Amino acid sequence: MERNISETPERWVILKLPDNNYKVFGTWAGGYLGSDRWKLNSGIEKVEQDDDFYYFIGVSGSCYKCHKKGYGTITSYGAGMLEHFLKIGEGKVDLMEDMDDWSEIIEE
Repeated sequence: MERNISETPERWVILKLPDNNYKVFGTWAGGYLGSDRWKLNSGIEKVEQDDDFYYFIGVSGSCYKCHKKGYGTITSYGAGMLEHFLKIGEGKVDLMEDMDDWSEIIEE
């Protein structure tokens, strides 16, 4: 199946927002000359998978290709931004535990 991959985060987590809305929070380590970065997708509309990756298709049409063994944050910067989102969410944003099959939770 052909997919239009928008982002391939090094590490990622799923955030649950009110009304069973879910988003991918992806992080990348910048390396020697680059900066660490993070990105939050528009909201998960559909999940596809193969042996190694999940493909989270967003409301905007973006596709995040996330390695199944990459769940978590990679840098202190990414962890700090995630903590910030959880704090400003005032208990309405939850960090999901890793799952064996993300397509099941998204369809709730």
